[in-house]
Amino acid sequence: MAEKTRYTDEELEEFRQIINEKLALAKRDYDEMMRVLTNQDSNDVDDTSPTYKALEEGSATQTKEELITMAARQQKFIQGLKAALVRIENKTYGIDRITGKLIPKERLRAVPHATLSVESKMNQNKR
Repeated sequence: MAEKTRYTDEELEEFRQIINEKLALAKRDYDEMMRVLTNQDSNDVDDTSPTYKALEEGSATQTKEELITMAARQQKFIQGLKAALVRIENKTYGIDRITGKLIPKERLRAVPHATLSVESKMNQNKR
């Protein structure tokens, strides 16, 4: 029996559902981070307590920087998930971009936007 070169339409549909669920959660989390960064949900005392504000300034700056970094990572994750949906449409989803072999289902369920098998990823990191 020849080695399977792509996932079936049914398998691709399963992955599409997984990706859509992760995408919805990722977008929700990203939107929440952006609301915090733009102070849309703010009930704080920034303008009424100058002493408190001075004490919290360093901590707030660090937190904001961390949140910006997290939001950027989340945005990259969302882009990866969207790209995976395109690969599903093109029926190229789950194919290792280096070896051309199928990425194991277990990996795709855990990391649905993966474009490399664990083996390829490890080999790439050795370079």
